[in-house]
Amino acid sequence: MISNRAFTWPRLRRLFGSLFIVAAAVAALGGFGSSRATNQGSLSEETAITTKIAPWVMEHTANGLQAEFFVVLADQADLSGAVALPTKTQKGDYVYNALWNKSQATQGPILQWLRERGVKYQSFYIVNAILVNGSREIAEALAARPDVARVEGNPHIQNSLPQLGSTTDASSQPGTPATVEPGIAYTHAPDVWGLGFNGQNIVVASADTGVRWTHNALKPHYRGWNGVTADHNYNWHDSIHNSVGNPCGNDSPFPCDDYFHGSHTTGTAIGDDGAGNQIGMAPGAKWIACRNMDVGNGTPARYIECMQWFLAPYPIGGGQGDPTKAPDITINSWSCPPSEGCSANTLEATVAAQAAAGIMMVSAAQNYGSSCSTVEDPPGIYAENYSVGALNTGTDTIASFSSRGPVTVDGSNRTKPDISAPGTNTRSASNTSDNAYTIASGTSMATPHIAGAMALLWSAIPSLQNQIDPSRAALNNAAVHINTTQCNSTGIPNNVFGWGRVDILAAVTSGTPTPTPTPTAGPITLSARGKKVGGINTSRLTWSGATSSNIDVNRDGVVIVTVPNNGHYNDSTGTTGQATFTYKVCEAGTQTCSNSVIVRFRP
Repeated sequence: MISNRAFTWPRLRRLFGSLFIVAAAVAALGGFGSSRATNQGSLSEETAITTKIAPWVMEHTANGLQAEFFVVLADQADLSGAVALPTKTQKGDYVYNALWNKSQATQGPILQWLRERGVKYQSFYIVNAILVNGSREIAEALAARPDVARVEGNPHIQNSLPQLGSTTDASSQPGTPATVEPGIAYTHAPDVWGLGFNGQNIVVASADTGVRWTHNALKPHYRGWNGVTADHNYNWHDSIHNSVGNPCGNDSPFPCDDYFHGSHTTGTAIGDDGAGNQIGMAPGAKWIACRNMDVGNGTPARYIECMQWFLAPYPIGGGQGDPTKAPDITINSWSCPPSEGCSANTLEATVAAQAAAGIMMVSAAQNYGSSCSTVEDPPGIYAENYSVGALNTGTDTIASFSSRGPVTVDGSNRTKPDISAPGTNTRSASNTSDNAYTIASGTSMATPHIAGAMALLWSAIPSLQNQIDPSRAALNNAAVHINTTQCNSTGIPNNVFGWGRVDILAAVTSGTPTPTPTPTAGPITLSARGKKVGGINTSRLTWSGATSSNIDVNRDGVVIVTVPNNGHYNDSTGTTGQATFTYKVCEAGTQTCSNSVIVRFRP
């Protein structure tokens, strides 16, 4: 039976109440869903931001702390056009202008944002980045910007430098020594002097603890000394601005060494007092310097500031940089471990900029030996850097402390070191007086032997000056090859000695690797393909039809290496991102060459 009872008000009130409760519940559920979606979006954004911030920065800005960090912009300069330029002046101008213009065109909005908030900063151009002293909130706000690629730390790194050995005062021992130092002699540098080449017209720069410029073995070779007066403008820079209790203070207006290390390494490269202390490889070269360590304590900012100054030196106190005053070669006996917060990518960009400008960066392979894959810190790990292992002086045996390859920290499996030189019981200048000499051991001591050897090579063969790949090939091919099977090594180069012990006489007299060949077509057939190996653009070359025992590999018209004629070669170009290279291979020392092959890499 159907009931015809009408709704009464109490029943209506109960119904409306129930409907209200249901509607409220539905609304609450909808709001919860909307809130969850919003939170998920917010969390996604937060995750994207924090992935751009290095763990070191997150750690050191926790709980309201402030720290120094780099804001690296997404838009970086393209320096590939410098490769084909023939002279250092042209390369230097191109690189300086490309980097400077990029920084000026892109940093403005961020700098304005920082100024509005009273945040301290320092702008760089050698890599398009800004050093900021700020909080977690500042780091996150900057990381959220689309024009920022990443935020990286500026940790303090205590370099494990060799300890000061016994020091002698040459003025109290006028008869000691009267011969060339054993390490210098073992490279055959004196034989090159005998040919009339001692490093003349080459400038070598020290990136270290500074230099005692008044030292008797160093002062005559300082570019800022004309024999009567000193001019430190464009010849000295101090990147130490905030040390406490340093013997050189901060922002020293003249070259000063706060430890001994920088004077020692500079001495091994160019030193000679004219009175029997023949401690240097290339005494005809000039030196300039930038202090990048506070008694061995470095930071990425200090390292980068010195490399930027080398690219275009400027006067004491600042001013316009002048790339024509850039050094030819730099000595780098320091390291920056990623394990302590150093950014390998940002430092590599600065190293690559120097190479693009025609500056040969020579670096220690570090003192973490004797296990394999102990070449693990920038800058010694980079393909663009010429890394040096240490021999027991006077022998062709590797020093126990010398680090070995391959480089695995960046996934490249790159062979390192590149070459080896004497590195034990090396006597050179000290910082305690103008006549002081001390003995030290380390890859730090081997490195300036190679920097000095390069100065001799360039003074003897001017056509190689500032041509990075052909010059490295000249030293590598002329080295005393030392075979080993350690650390996954097979033949030459290997992960213990690299190409072997430097022999600068052989490099100077064995002929010039043609820096600008004009190959003619021959019966050799070349094919090539490109692949990213650890992020590095690597070309796999394969050829047939060659009959000589050795092959010259040409990249972009320059002989980069001479290799055995085994039909294949892997060229790790040292570049990342988009790039194009043109290859030919030739019968060694001839113009009988293959077809040209172009290899292109995508970003």
